[in-house]
Amino acid sequence: MASFDVSEPTAPETSAAESDRIHEIQQKWQQYWEEHGTFHAGGSADDRPRKYVLAMFPYPSGDMHMGHAENYLYSDIVARFWRHRGYNVLHPIGWDSFGLPAENAAIQRGADPREWTYDNIAQQRTSLKRYGSSFDWSRVLHTSDPEYYEWNQWLFQQLYDRDLAYRKESPVNWCPNDQTVLANEQVVDGECDRCGAAVIKRKLTQWYFKITDYADRLLDDLNQLEGAWPSKVLQMQRNWIGRSIGADIDFVIEGRTEPVTVFSTRPDTLYGATFMVVAPDSDLAAELVADASPETKTRFDEYLTRTQKQTEIERQSVDREKTGVPLDRFAINPVNGERLPIWAADYVLADYGHGAVMAVPAHDQRDLDFARTFDLPVRVVVDTTAPVTGVVPVIETDADGAAIDPDPLPDPVVTGEALAGEGRMINSGEINGLSKRNAIARVTEILEAKGAGRAAKQFRLRDWLISRQRFWGTPIPMVHTEDGRIEKVPAEQLPVTLPVAKDIDLTPKGTSPLGGATEWVTTTTASGEPARRDPDTMDTFVDSSWYFLRFLSARDETVAFDPAEARRWAPVDTYIGGVEHAILHLLYARFITKVLFDMGLVDFTEPFSSLINQGMVLLDGAKMSKSKGNLVSVSEQLDEHGSDAVRVALAFAGPVEDDKDWKDVHTAGAKKFLARAMRAAEDVASAPGVDFSTGDEALRRVTHRVLADAPGMIEQTKFNVVVARLMELVNAIRKTIDQGAGGADPAVREAVETVAVVLDLFAPHTAEEVWHRLGFEPSVGLAPWREADPALLVEDTVTAVVQVNGKVRSQLEVSATIDPEELEQLARADEKVQRFVGDGQIVKAIVRAPKIVSLVVK
Repeated sequence: MASFDVSEPTAPETSAAESDRIHEIQQKWQQYWEEHGTFHAGGSADDRPRKYVLAMFPYPSGDMHMGHAENYLYSDIVARFWRHRGYNVLHPIGWDSFGLPAENAAIQRGADPREWTYDNIAQQRTSLKRYGSSFDWSRVLHTSDPEYYEWNQWLFQQLYDRDLAYRKESPVNWCPNDQTVLANEQVVDGECDRCGAAVIKRKLTQWYFKITDYADRLLDDLNQLEGAWPSKVLQMQRNWIGRSIGADIDFVIEGRTEPVTVFSTRPDTLYGATFMVVAPDSDLAAELVADASPETKTRFDEYLTRTQKQTEIERQSVDREKTGVPLDRFAINPVNGERLPIWAADYVLADYGHGAVMAVPAHDQRDLDFARTFDLPVRVVVDTTAPVTGVVPVIETDADGAAIDPDPLPDPVVTGEALAGEGRMINSGEINGLSKRNAIARVTEILEAKGAGRAAKQFRLRDWLISRQRFWGTPIPMVHTEDGRIEKVPAEQLPVTLPVAKDIDLTPKGTSPLGGATEWVTTTTASGEPARRDPDTMDTFVDSSWYFLRFLSARDETVAFDPAEARRWAPVDTYIGGVEHAILHLLYARFITKVLFDMGLVDFTEPFSSLINQGMVLLDGAKMSKSKGNLVSVSEQLDEHGSDAVRVALAFAGPVEDDKDWKDVHTAGAKKFLARAMRAAEDVASAPGVDFSTGDEALRRVTHRVLADAPGMIEQTKFNVVVARLMELVNAIRKTIDQGAGGADPAVREAVETVAVVLDLFAPHTAEEVWHRLGFEPSVGLAPWREADPALLVEDTVTAVVQVNGKVRSQLEVSATIDPEELEQLARADEKVQRFVGDGQIVKAIVRAPKIVSLVVK
């Protein structure tokens, strides 16, 4: 790992006086920025090109941690860079301040979640200001403010009016610890992503957003983001949406009027279906056993009880022994009329497809495991050894039409392995001999002709469950009448604000605490009819699904956001945050953006044009957490080292996307580097405006190389490399001062001015002080980036490497424009090369002027 160059013999350890000076400088410039609104985004009259830079806003769970420090450093680097490049930059900050942690903390302390939340916000705000972040503090928002969540409620009603918000009863993920429902995305390995409790299924009536209506667009529009978002994130989104192409197949159920529809990606294997499986916790299963014998009912009820205690992860495990119960009902295969026994089995989920699957055990491993467990029929219908291209083979059949295979396929019942892969159809009536693709098309045609099926697609994505049975969230702006109708709260009555927490028992008990707030929950409809408020609150991911737009009109009380401001600023040019939000937050923000586009309120369909995911900051190889007691306090680090040293050390610690261990983050070395930069400014003896062209050419070349290379490095997020190049420039300045004309050399001033501008990205307080000492008015944060002189980027000489039989044997300093023949002659004549050639003969020379000569010697 790279380290700071602190080899300067005169670089002392930071004294107490120097430490005081560091903090004085920080306080001075922070006060200046605040008094002058230095980093406020320009208004509509500002005709500079615009950039919107945004870091994912924090949750106020306490003071800043090192993950915050890293995230907001990176966004600040990008924001400051674009200001130097002449852009009007919007770089706002706010707090994602609703949610379970605040409520749980309030319950533990017997306090109001508001107090806990806003006390933590005040603490984090102080730390962010001390950190030197160039936020536009005039636009701060908190999602727990009524001024914000009024527009959550407006958004909910907009979706409701478009049939995108609805209420239904269904099995939901239930966290028994937090006593609330969870969206599928909030269940990680069968556990609540917030508290780690094992999640169970529970049947409740809940509010949903119909995100599945946008599934195709959410998937297809990812193509717009190729190269601008990390490929890993794009793949995670694609996998979560999970589009499958196949057919809906209608199975007639004996004794049931309506057929049961089953989705399959392999309708070509329909002739191999030998039984049907339904999810035990589905409405269909309950219906099918309603008129069953007492023995069947008892058996089913016992099995259902066991199933409800299992997580979806457990149910989907391929290694589990298969379990199930017969329902004593039969389905009819639509292509051959066979009666298929219906079973309930926990490996089928109620919310997948239609809650039922056709079982083709010969070609699906889970179906095969189930069939072998319960001795159910297995029929091979795909010859996986047959070629799928070229001439269709002639398949001989016996008198009953069954294929005669001279080389029988392995029997899945015997081997225990399903026959996966493609091939040609056998034992499949009129589609025998067809390849998979052709068989799928033909079976779909047969089903459509019979009125028993149709081409279809399914998604892994499920509708977004937004109801939460907790207090600290946005109240759902709907009321329920005594006769069961649901109406919107009139727009003029928004926001529906939360009652005072001290008047409510917040203890989780399976229903929303708001339901027990009698005075609050009792209301009327718009026409004055008695009604009750909806007692649930919204998932906090609703808050963060559109907050980037509220920043554009943070103080406007008349609209959620001004569409004109959205046209000016949005979408976000650079969005920065952890990869842990690769599915949940980003997917929901993309969905809401598309809804707003359809409403004509925005003119873009993707909210974040580019995405940067930073790695985690670890401690001794482990993720920092309060529960583990291994947090590094940002405040303590700022106290001890100063914000600039923390920022520089973090930026230099490694590539943005890599995890970084705090023990490898060298704040002491960063302080010494910054002290060297400051001393270089103090040594400058020439006046502002001096003619740089008369200065030391070698130093000027280093300066202009930094000016030329740094922009590309910043845009590629190679922040650590830019810091390294700054160190090289400071070293070159020191060398010129000590060995040349001293601080009076104009090249020294040019180099130090460049250091100030580039250093502003990483150490803004030090950069401001350097800029001030050079005789300029603040703020260096608004100083334009100087263009490099092309003449100073041309190398007069380069180092040419000479290889003999593939090994480097010598290096030559040659002209950058040297002729290949001349370079070869110099290489052959070099004493070191001649020594290694010896008595051998050079049989081949490969010359890539001006940098390499490769000689082959025999």
